[in-house]
Amino acid sequence: MDLARALAALPDDPRVVVSGNHAIPWHTLGLLDAGLDRYRLWVLNGQPGLPDREGVTLETSFVGPGVRRSPRLSYVPSRLSMVPTLFGRQLPPDAVVLHTTRPRHGRVSLGVEVNVLPAALEAAKRRGGIVIAQVNDRMPWTYGDALVDLDLVDVLVEADAALPTAPVTTIDDASARIGELVAERVADGSTLQAGIGAVPDATLQGLRDRSGLRVWTEMFSDSILGLEKIGALDRNVPITASFLFGSPELLAWADGNERIQMARTEVTNSPALISRNPAMVSVNTALQVDLFAQANASRINARIHSGFGGQTDFIVGAMHAAGGQAFIALRSWHPKADCSTIVPLVDEPVTSFQMTAVVTEQGVAEIAGHDQREQARQLIEHAAHPSMRAELREEAVALGLG
Repeated sequence: MDLARALAALPDDPRVVVSGNHAIPWHTLGLLDAGLDRYRLWVLNGQPGLPDREGVTLETSFVGPGVRRSPRLSYVPSRLSMVPTLFGRQLPPDAVVLHTTRPRHGRVSLGVEVNVLPAALEAAKRRGGIVIAQVNDRMPWTYGDALVDLDLVDVLVEADAALPTAPVTTIDDASARIGELVAERVADGSTLQAGIGAVPDATLQGLRDRSGLRVWTEMFSDSILGLEKIGALDRNVPITASFLFGSPELLAWADGNERIQMARTEVTNSPALISRNPAMVSVNTALQVDLFAQANASRINARIHSGFGGQTDFIVGAMHAAGGQAFIALRSWHPKADCSTIVPLVDEPVTSFQMTAVVTEQGVAEIAGHDQREQARQLIEHAAHPSMRAELREEAVALGLG
């Protein structure tokens, strides 16, 4: 079947799920946009350049910079682990557009982005939908749930293109201090949830003298490769992740590397499976944390900025793991908004709450196991910026936390 015939067979205003994050199949998406007057485009963390015109509804459960301010955005609140369930029930896909390797021995690999795609593919197939794969010689071949039988693919579109790579992260003094404080809490043999950015990079750099570390994460970047190079990771345990993004060196390392097992979201983000990892350490960030230890990581001025993502999944999973810890790590002062990130009471919907500890460059505020007054005191005295502490003490009294 060619692409034009496949698109002509779709119902009116079809739902199209496409590889997201930094694996968007731009060439094929452009062809699809030219061939459909109206459709619903589901993409996680959509990047700039997505079709944004009348007739296109931009659906997602995690808002990226390419859709954040669009009047056509349709945000569907959901923990990332539950998105596959949505595809099987309330939001069934009519088409799925993948970004894959060239076929080998009757299969293609999803490469750097597995995530919710296997669930979307299966849901589409159950209802007679179509699966389109943009094949790219530059996509790394990865294993696990990344492997897709060629019989499930209806249309192949050839389009070689370089994959996006991450810029080198600059670790400022505040991020370095936060990373140092988190790293001090990580013992040999711990399991890591590793993201991307200055704080995760600083944290992982602080683990270079550890041994036997494991990785069970939603995504990873070059900081994990750094730990692998120096022998800090347990070589007998696979690195489990759902997508990756980093340097050309990282992509080359992932290509054909059976040590990296790519897993679908309902595996990596299952709180039950996360909790089975020994000494699970989850490090996430937030826009603000209040004196009740509630974190807002999703909204600014009531407008959706990102979404739940995997934060709630990993915090719950880590807190239930034997020896597990869940950290919210953030600066005490927001440099762009010029305001404290430790606030009396969040005025936005809560993303997560009651973590193990909140870490800023000021110190570590212990949360789990303390009563509400002690939690507030810890946040004020150990996490808040010094210039805000007097005001926060007054607000704590007014909130019954003094």
